[in-house]
Amino acid sequence: MNPSQTVTPPLAGTTLLVVEDSRVTCDALRLMIGRAGGRLRRVDTLAVAARYLARHTPDLALVDLGLPDGDGAGLIRALAGSGTPVLGISGDPAARRTALWAGAAGFVEKPLPPYGATLALILRHLHRPPAVVRGVGCATPDPLALTDDLAYAARLLDTAEAGTQAYVARFLSGVARSVGDAPLLTAAGAVQRGGTAALRRVLAQRLATPPAAFSRDQAGP
Repeated sequence: MNPSQTVTPPLAGTTLLVVEDSRVTCDALRLMIGRAGGRLRRVDTLAVAARYLARHTPDLALVDLGLPDGDGAGLIRALAGSGTPVLGISGDPAARRTALWAGAAGFVEKPLPPYGATLALILRHLHRPPAVVRGVGCATPDPLALTDDLAYAARLLDTAEAGTQAYVARFLSGVARSVGDAPLLTAAGAVQRGGTAALRRVLAQRLATPPAAFSRDQAGP
């Protein structure tokens, strides 16, 4: 190849909409999509997604199934009906069936697959040729994004709104899977059986830890 010849990134000229409430997941996707030359637009609720879609048409959308203001299945159904390629995303493997029944062309399970696999899935549904990817593995969770997600969940637990605890448990289950935090996953899963005491305790411990200490090797409480 001529040294002066440039290679067009595989997602050049594309805009992807990500409807996702977790900053950890969004920052990982932003890194992957940006590396491939695409643009990512993130919204964190169904209401904001509706406003965005009233003015813009993304090349592809990724929609979380559990959002603060409702189930993402309805949005998946609307996007699929409009002809926009859409992928479901969730930390709950059982959500795959819901996403596909709603019309999603595919499903991404948290933690996100390695860069090459995620890019291949996106390119396939954009009907673009596959790209050769070397030397890039999983995106490392952003410690500051993780802290933001945990602080957001802790604030919500202090509200008395109906259904909030169940939403927080689902939200933190996805975050825990994304960063490999087994104790947080266990505490989130125990909310329906034993209340929020254990979850509050784990959250307090995580938030008291310097952000740089968060990793996929998160120690137990």
